[in-house]
Amino acid sequence: MIFFVYRRILYLSHCWFSELQIMSHDHHHSHTIQNINTAFIVGIVLNLGFVFVEAGFGFAYRSLALLSDAGHNLSDVASLVLALFAFRLARIHPTNRYTYGYKKSTILVSLFNALILLVAVGIIFTESIEKLYRPQPIDGDAIAWVAATGVLVNAVTAWLFYRHQAKDLNIRGAFLHMAADALVSIGVLASGIVIHHTGWYVIDPVIGLVVAVVILFSTWELLRDSVRLSLDGVPKGIDVTELVGIMQSVSGVQEVHHVHVWAISTTQNALTAHVVVASFRDMEKVKSSIKDSLRHHGIQHATLEFELPDEECNRCCDSEE
Repeated sequence: MIFFVYRRILYLSHCWFSELQIMSHDHHHSHTIQNINTAFIVGIVLNLGFVFVEAGFGFAYRSLALLSDAGHNLSDVASLVLALFAFRLARIHPTNRYTYGYKKSTILVSLFNALILLVAVGIIFTESIEKLYRPQPIDGDAIAWVAATGVLVNAVTAWLFYRHQAKDLNIRGAFLHMAADALVSIGVLASGIVIHHTGWYVIDPVIGLVVAVVILFSTWELLRDSVRLSLDGVPKGIDVTELVGIMQSVSGVQEVHHVHVWAISTTQNALTAHVVVASFRDMEKVKSSIKDSLRHHGIQHATLEFELPDEECNRCCDSEE
């Protein structure tokens, strides 16, 4: 059953990759999509393989620590699959029911991944505190070798996402998962070496607590940004006051109000605004100039409503929305 699911994931990933290769988008954009898609596929395959290896050693050495970490890594594989699925959903064309398509799924998966990381931190805290009170003998040498493999696998996977994580919240979630796992593996490796040479079993939970704190701090920003975008808050790096100033600086614009900015996905932002102009005569030119300026400031979709100075505009709706 596991082998069938594994082959199915590879088959679907191959199909999605092939489909992305024949898309008629700009070459640079298509190349970026292919790189991200490949990163997800490689990450899933590497981590799923490591789960089988770690679980095998866990059963062989009867190590609860290795079996628990194998279960944690399996949840990371599931997170990568979800992130890849959301990435694929974002490519689906809009419909009459979903007029923006499924682009928002990337934000929801980012939020879900942040919550999974927080759960992982809670588990690490709980297990570490329990081991502080009840240290358990473990085979430091075996754990160190398995952890070293984990460091390599997770570091390679995190590196695959590193270039794109700054511009996409969904990819940042995948990157943080892998970086956090690499930290955990480094901690396990260090504790395994120390235990092998000294027999100090207490070092294992101490390092676990340190790693949990590091993961918690790195996850907080992802959680905050994901929650804000889920609530249609203004995306990070965008200043609404600055956008208003940019629009009002366009020749022919007298005033801008009723401005709303939100994220369609982790990579695309939208804006709606009322624009007061002296005359409708040059409206198309003004609209083109505004949209062009907004595109250079992170707004890919802008909907503008033009008004004349003497038109009634129910501005009180801003306070009611």
